[in-house]
Amino acid sequence: MKLDMHCHTKEGSPDGKTALLDIITALKQKGYHGMLIADHNSYKAYRYYRKLEKKPSDFTVLCGIEYDTLDAGHILVIMPTGVCLNLLELRGLPVLFLIEIVHRYGGILGPAHPCGEKFLSTFNTRRGKVLKEKLIQKFDFIETFNACEDDISNDCAKSLAAKYHLPEFGGSDSHRADCIGLGYTLLQEEIRDESDLIRYIKDRKSSIAGGAHYFHTTKQKLGKANDILVYSFWFYNKFLAALRKHARNLELTRNQLLQPVSRPDSKYITLAQREI
Repeated sequence: MKLDMHCHTKEGSPDGKTALLDIITALKQKGYHGMLIADHNSYKAYRYYRKLEKKPSDFTVLCGIEYDTLDAGHILVIMPTGVCLNLLELRGLPVLFLIEIVHRYGGILGPAHPCGEKFLSTFNTRRGKVLKEKLIQKFDFIETFNACEDDISNDCAKSLAAKYHLPEFGGSDSHRADCIGLGYTLLQEEIRDESDLIRYIKDRKSSIAGGAHYFHTTKQKLGKANDILVYSFWFYNKFLAALRKHARNLELTRNQLLQPVSRPDSKYITLAQREI
């Protein structure tokens, strides 16, 4: 089964330029059997897809999220079918707390473009470098091919997956139409939903990642000026994380499940989960 495991949509990402149904059409034309929606801190596109009366046949649309952590860049998260945590749409959790929450609810997660851009990529952040061994042992997979990254970044990620025997994900990280389907993940079995994928990854079954590079990224267009954008992201992420703090705390103290958990700003966690 061939999937693009990192797609951004117009419906769910502020910087997404292509509508979900157009992405599906393009991927089907290129011989893909499925995709993972990985919008930034948003399930909007998947909610839209669920409401469609007529869905594309013979194509699997998986619900995921690319979460912006406070301290370790972007993390791809997949929760079991039908499980949606409001908390995951509120950026700014520390990476270790994110891992704890996702695993507690039966989900899986792994770093997106882990050796890529400063601040955006787990092992190119201060926290990621300090906790590298600990984090890798807690991750369920690693994105080893990202069409928007260069060979050095992807080769670094692939080496980590091989060293720690972790499954590989490959995806286009497409925000524009001309990038769709440039990255792929090959799986040995048919994946019908998120729970199928989670079982497959937890069983450490074979996955192959690869693709072709996208040569029209913002980084390539801006050249050295891209450094300004990268440092701007650091401030942007910290600002929005602080802005979402009250909403995160409300989400963490709502409803049923009171359990002790190791996190810096609260002794207890109570998470509201709802079906997407």
